Amino acid sequence: MRLTAFILLIVAITACNKEQTTLKLAHGLDTGHSVHKAMVLLANELEKNSSGKLKIDIYPGGQLGAERECLELLQIGSLDITKVSAAVMEGFVEEYRVFGLPYLFNDKEHYYSVLDGKTGKYILARGEEFWLRGLCYYDAGSRSFYTIQKPVEHPDDLKGMKIRVMKSITAVKMVQSLGGSPTPISWGELYTALQSGVVDGAENNPPSFYLSHHYEVCKYYSLDEHTMIPDVLLISSKTWNRLTSQEQSWLEEAVSKSVIYQRELWQKSEKEALDSVISHGVEIIYPDKGAFKDRVDDVYNDLLENEAIEELVGQIRVR
Repeated sequence: MRLTAFILLIVAITACNKEQTTLKLAHGLDTGHSVHKAMVLLANELEKNSSGKLKIDIYPGGQLGAERECLELLQIGSLDITKVSAAVMEGFVEEYRVFGLPYLFNDKEHYYSVLDGKTGKYILARGEEFWLRGLCYYDAGSRSFYTIQKPVEHPDDLKGMKIRVMKSITAVKMVQSLGGSPTPISWGELYTALQSGVVDGAENNPPSFYLSHHYEVCKYYSLDEHTMIPDVLLISSKTWNRLTSQEQSWLEEAVSKSVIYQRELWQKSEKEALDSVISHGVEIIYPDKGAFKDRVDDVYNDLLENEAIEELVGQIRVR
């Protein structure tokens, strides 16, 4: 009798374990970042929606590799979910290159309408062919230049300066068009590169500038706001296809809530970041954006030779 009861208990435990699926999510951001906080909410919402049947374990701070490495892990099914910059996705899906075009969006409202609309959803879906299914976009604000030795008040100030960029063809061309020398370096190696003088500066949004502690080295932040490149949350198509339609629905619902939450946090984090770097002795420069816009025609001309990109730019600009 005891043996029978023990066997039934083991069977019950095994059945419960099979009913619970744990997904691994990795990213390279600090745990204080709004995107990480949104992912924590995502994990909590998913567990609640699924009554504990679906869980997410989060590995922040590049624990499982840099962005490109995480994408490659997604492709082979060794990692379930990751967050990368849309710029990094250029190496996998050419349509993501459109987000790297400088001064593409009129304002934040225009930006959100594109991400949430037909064009944004189309680009997310294009990754399916490469086992990288897009789930949503997170706000990554506007990218601007920060430098060590001198401020960037005009594109001419970038001449001869080595500027760190993401591993993105579009980002490289943009910095070249403005007169700088683009230097692709991974995010995790950038602090040391700035500190040792390998590069003279970089470009990113205010929260990333602050949370990375790059303000300790770079004392000039020029808010030219040249690009608005979103972050992208992706799931391995191998993982997605293993989920039931109900599980997929639970996940999508949780993702949608995390997007709303992240945008609320982002607005606060931008102001807090700027206030914080100012308190640490960073000079904020507000350059004439017109001078920068006048220098980036070559970036558009190169990309508009691609019919797919030309069509996307047309869709975005009619809004």
